[in-house]
Amino acid sequence: MITFVWAEDENGVIGKDGTLPWHLPADMAFFKQVTLTGNVVMGRKTYDSIPNPPLKNRENIVLTTNQSFDAPGTIVYHSKEEILNYAKASDKPLHIIGGVSLFEMFKDEVDELYRSVIHESFEGDTFIPEIDYSQFELIEETQGVVDDKNKYPHTFQVFRRKK
Repeated sequence: MITFVWAEDENGVIGKDGTLPWHLPADMAFFKQVTLTGNVVMGRKTYDSIPNPPLKNRENIVLTTNQSFDAPGTIVYHSKEEILNYAKASDKPLHIIGGVSLFEMFKDEVDELYRSVIHESFEGDTFIPEIDYSQFELIEETQGVVDDKNKYPHTFQVFRRKK
């Protein structure tokens, strides 16, 4: 199974200058809860944006065209086919966590979407690619709690591809 896991603002912004443009601990907790069920796949820039990589307690897979890229504690692949073969052989979900090129590359293969929507507008330079939501059904939606640490209204959604 292949999933996408990401957070976006009301305008589809997912990043600014290689980082998240918001601080929302509840979203980080949601991300961790989802991705601990499987392994994570990311591009090199996403890998580079993670503080103290690799992500703990998950297999970290980096997809890059750079043949000499090496990241201790990760698996490095150089093609979509290698990722798809890994997904077929794995009994765990493969969570694609970014960047944009990976979301675009796997949009026809993705089975589930884990989306955090931050109900606010942020300055950004990176946007989630267009997803045809008519191919998916919303199976779960939870309103996040706004508090001292989570100052933006937010919603967690799970979509499953229609058969």
